[in-house]
Amino acid sequence: MSIAFLLTTLVVVATPGTGVVYTLAAGLSRGRRASVVAAAGCTLGIVPHVLATVTGVAALLHTSATAFRVLTYAGVAYLLYMAWATLRDREAIAVDQDAAPRSAGRVIVRGILINLLNPKLTIFFFAFLPQFVGPDEPHSVPRMLALSGVFMAVTFLVFAAYGVLAASVRRHVTSRPRVVTWLRRVFAGSFVALGARLAYEG
Repeated sequence: MSIAFLLTTLVVVATPGTGVVYTLAAGLSRGRRASVVAAAGCTLGIVPHVLATVTGVAALLHTSATAFRVLTYAGVAYLLYMAWATLRDREAIAVDQDAAPRSAGRVIVRGILINLLNPKLTIFFFAFLPQFVGPDEPHSVPRMLALSGVFMAVTFLVFAAYGVLAASVRRHVTSRPRVVTWLRRVFAGSFVALGARLAYEG
């Protein structure tokens, strides 16, 4: 395990993206537990990308413009849905401190879908992992899986930290309805902006 791999992973994970936005929203709306659950969901959403990379499906996506675009537009569509759901759902950032907790399963599924429908993750793993695995290394697959496991662990810890930090200021934010309204718009706008960027880069 190289320092270069850990530093690169930390930079990539800590850079705000769809998973960070979702985890922050969960922390503000439902508190620490929900933010940790959301972080777990986003982390689980990385698993299919890891498997695709290891089994070679990533190579197909990298060479097939059609396959890549289909996955890209599916991701864009889901981000736009998340923006619409955030604006529509008055409990997306709840003001009521005693509101019933949202199903952990529902939070996890949304987190999984956010990263599952992000084709950039597959391409990232396809381009990223080989740099830290020698071409003649006899145990390349186990090593790639181990490095992917480290990437997922860092993802969970960083996302959870973001969410817990957001949850710590929850009471100060959710006690102000006007701030809550603007936060809903900011998060919805963030999902739209991330979707637009994904469509543009795809």
